[in-house]
Amino acid sequence: MNSILPSFTTLAAGARPARPNISVVMVVYRTGGALLESIRHVLDEPLVDEFVIVDNGSSPRDAEMLRALGLTEPRVVLQQGHGNVGFARGANLGATTAKGEYIVFINPDANMQPGCIAALVTAFRGQPVPTVVGARVMNTDGTEQRGGRRGEVTPITTLLSFGHLTRRYAKLAGYEIHRETEPLPRAPVPMPTISGACFALRRADFETLDGFDEGYFLHVEDIDLCWRARQAGGQVIFQPKAQVVHLGHTSLEHPVKVEFHKGVGLSRYFIKRADTLQRYALAVFLAPAIMLMSVCRPLLWKITGRPI
Repeated sequence: MNSILPSFTTLAAGARPARPNISVVMVVYRTGGALLESIRHVLDEPLVDEFVIVDNGSSPRDAEMLRALGLTEPRVVLQQGHGNVGFARGANLGATTAKGEYIVFINPDANMQPGCIAALVTAFRGQPVPTVVGARVMNTDGTEQRGGRRGEVTPITTLLSFGHLTRRYAKLAGYEIHRETEPLPRAPVPMPTISGACFALRRADFETLDGFDEGYFLHVEDIDLCWRARQAGGQVIFQPKAQVVHLGHTSLEHPVKVEFHKGVGLSRYFIKRADTLQRYALAVFLAPAIMLMSVCRPLLWKITGRPI
C-alpha cells in the first residue's frame, strides 16, 4: 500500500473546518496514471477546505489508494460503492455531499495551477445567481486548449467546427465555436460556454439550476449547464487567471465509446433546447451526422496525429 500512496500535503490535525468554505468535487472513473497527479495538485491548494472524490469505478489498485487517502487526509471525503452512474449523476452526488459555499468541479486528468481557486472565487464578485465560472484550460506545452472557451453550441456550429470547415472557408468563420485563438482577455469576461474540465459554482447557483441534468451520461452536461444558467437570466464567465493543465484522453475506456457518449449527449442537447418545430426537426435530422462524426473522431486522431 505504501508503494502506491503518494506523499500529499496535509492540514494540521483538527484544522478541517466544521463548514468548509470551498469544496472541490472530482468524479473518477478508470482515469489511469493521471489521477494521482491531479489529486496532488488539488491537495496542494491551500484554499481547498474539502475535497469530495466520487469514485464511479476505479481499478482495484486505485480504489484502495483512494480509501487509504480518505483515512489519512482530513480534507478528503470519499464516495465509493455506487458503481458507474455517469458523470452528471456523480457530480450531483459530490455536490450534495460537499458542504462548501463554493463548489469547484475538476476532471481527474486536470492539474490545478497555483492561484486557480482564488481566481475562480474572485470572478463571482457582483455576478447574478446563477453564474458559472470556468477556468482557462491549458495544454502541457502552455498553449490554450481547444474547447476551453466556446461560443454558442448549435447543430450547425458543431458540424462545421467538427469538420474544421470554419477554418478552411473564410465565409464560415463566424460559425466557429472555439475561441482559444482569440486574444486572451485580461479580466473575467462573459462567455456562452466554458469547459467542464474545471469550473465553479456557488451553492446558490447549483441549487437554482438543480445541479446537472442526469439525462447526460458522459459529456455535454457542462454545455447544458451553461445554457441553462443563461436561460435562467444568469451568467457564464471565463476567468483567464484561473489556469489548469488538462492532459485529456487519459481514460482507460475505449475512445470510441467515450466519443459515442459525446455524440449521444450532443444530439440530446440539441433536441432538448429546440424551441421551435423547425429547430426540433433540424436537431433530429442532423443527429445521425453528429453521431457519425463523433465516433469517427478517434480514427481521425490516429490519421492526423492530434485531437480534433
